[in-house]
Amino acid sequence: MSGESRDSGPAQHWDPQRYNRNAGFVAELGAPLIDLLDPRPGERILDLGCGEGALTAKLVDAGAAVVGVDASPEQVAAARERGLDARVMDAETLDFDAEFDAVLSNAALHWMLDPDAVLRGVARALKPGGRFVAEMGGAGNVAAIVAALFAVLEARGLDPQSAFPWYFPTPEDYQGRLAAAGFAVSSIALIPRPTPLPGEMGGWLETFAESFLKQVPAGERPALIAEVTETLRPQLCDEEGRWSADYVRLRFAARLEAV
Repeated sequence: MSGESRDSGPAQHWDPQRYNRNAGFVAELGAPLIDLLDPRPGERILDLGCGEGALTAKLVDAGAAVVGVDASPEQVAAARERGLDARVMDAETLDFDAEFDAVLSNAALHWMLDPDAVLRGVARALKPGGRFVAEMGGAGNVAAIVAALFAVLEARGLDPQSAFPWYFPTPEDYQGRLAAAGFAVSSIALIPRPTPLPGEMGGWLETFAESFLKQVPAGERPALIAEVTETLRPQLCDEEGRWSADYVRLRFAARLEAV
């Protein structure tokens, strides 16, 4: 290890341009959630973890009045550039009170490490009988990528567990949490979804695995990315050089029970 210091800044930040370049597929693959939610003209909907607003815009196009919230000021700024009502807000401290007919969340809940606080806030935000439809990383999500990151960092004498940024629940775990927050679950399932990437694995790692990469000094990160990439090549890169990520998604639909 060189004498260069590690990065002590935020473990994960979101650059909208980098995100669109390396992860534009996230919003595209979230489109089935719109069908599951079935937004209706005039409904008031909260997009939880709205990012740069790709799905938020689809809800608006369906005739709904939509508020998007995200913890990333950069992503919220990008959503506002689309003309959307987007606000910087921590999902674990939502301050809405019975304002929404529905809440939608795509590829965001697994970044929120206090799920019960999030679910209490969602329940407060919804009107009685309101709908909650979401998709997130579930148990087994990116297991091969995680194993490679752990192996490469542990070989350097580091503790990757301390950098683990995600919560990937089983359906049983999350259904129990939903019920405790006052929701009746109509559907919940794990969906294995190997996902083609738009480029190299390095782009995915730079976009989503910052907390792991920041365990080494900035000058060592390209070598770390290269080593993880080569570790994963036999599993996640095909003979034509096309990469995929071993995604497993947890998708659910629930309704807030009237008191």
